[in-house]
Amino acid sequence: MENPLTQIVAQDRRYKPEAYVFVHDALAHTWSRLDQHRHVTGRELLDGIKDLALKRYGPMAKAVLNSWGVKTTSDFGAIVFNMVNAGLLSKTDEDHIEDFHAVYDFDDAFVRSYDLPGPGMQEPQ
Repeated sequence: MENPLTQIVAQDRRYKPEAYVFVHDALAHTWSRLDQHRHVTGRELLDGIKDLALKRYGPMAKAVLNSWGVKTTSDFGAIVFNMVNAGLLSKTDEDHIEDFHAVYDFDDAFVRSYDLPGPGMQEPQ
């Protein structure tokens, strides 16, 4: 029996396998931040994705995600729904791929939070 992840990547070549593994890890990370284990909304998952990416990759988070083919929050929606369609994740009737559209800008989330002071500027005290 073929690995479902291998099947997903063969059907949708936009994203590397690492992106799917990361989304799975981010779901576990998101659950760990909640008071109880329950269904996670798209917005909650995206917040967990952002938090985990910054923790794991720091100022390189955007570059790492981009190297996997992930450039927008909509890409995470496509990944999640690919995983739902493969039976790796579940969804409710209230969950829609549009929930992931333009939730945050990658530059704002992953780059500007790490802006370093330029020449002649002092670091914050």
